[in-house]
Amino acid sequence: MEILKMKFNKTLLSAVCGCVLGFSASANAGAVITDGSTSMEKVMGILIESFEGNGIDVTYNPTGSGAGITAALEGRADIGLSSRALKAQEQEKLQGIDVAYDGIVIVVNKSNKLTDITTEQIKDVFTGKITNWKEVGGEDLKIQVINRDEASGTREAFRTIVMDGTPFDRCSAVLSGTGQVRDVVSRSRGAIGYISLGFVDSLNAKTSVKAVSVNHVEASEKTVASGGYPISRDLYFFVKGTPSKQAQDYIDYVTSEKMDKQIREAGFIPVTNDGKGSE
Repeated sequence: MEILKMKFNKTLLSAVCGCVLGFSASANAGAVITDGSTSMEKVMGILIESFEGNGIDVTYNPTGSGAGITAALEGRADIGLSSRALKAQEQEKLQGIDVAYDGIVIVVNKSNKLTDITTEQIKDVFTGKITNWKEVGGEDLKIQVINRDEASGTREAFRTIVMDGTPFDRCSAVLSGTGQVRDVVSRSRGAIGYISLGFVDSLNAKTSVKAVSVNHVEASEKTVASGGYPISRDLYFFVKGTPSKQAQDYIDYVTSEKMDKQIREAGFIPVTNDGKGSE
């Protein structure tokens, strides 16, 4: 009787352990958590949808580049998404993968007659030195500056490329997302902001804005990839240590040439384009 009881208990214990271990493995096997850049929202939606059917669930939390990098550093995300490069202290713990190239586009209200602006004028607008559109060839109308929050990789890239160490105007409105910037600029006649190239003509947006050329160069896939457009940047995946097999499978899928079309659909330039642009 005791022998039978011991066998039963061992069998039950093995079964319970097997179920627990099996549940844990299946829960871990099916998920890749991504977190970060709001500029990558459109492309992530396309890529995740394309990746469906591979038996791996991919989630995306649009929190901003700084928050995404922090999530990767703290192990809360398998992949951190960023539209800025790593800072020196971050480079010691994270590895980067180039995903796409992007242009940062200067946008104004559709009613604004301005068609071109120089990088120096942009800097003066965002520092508060220039406050009226007539100072850059527009109508006599007060400029409403729309900026991004400090967690934004788009802001960090804009600050590095355009501002050149000059502080932003403290009176400017500060918004947390690319879509918010687009919406406010679309509703305010005197507004100016900057957003990712992929968001200028978004099919999903209910509002529209006008892109302004910079130094007489229009933002396009060709000008961004060639380096001709003056405000451009890279988009990154960041991982801490060796990615899980599921995360690596997703990274390999996204950076493969077969995803070039989907990345272009989101308004970005795939890294496999090798800087040549498309006609």
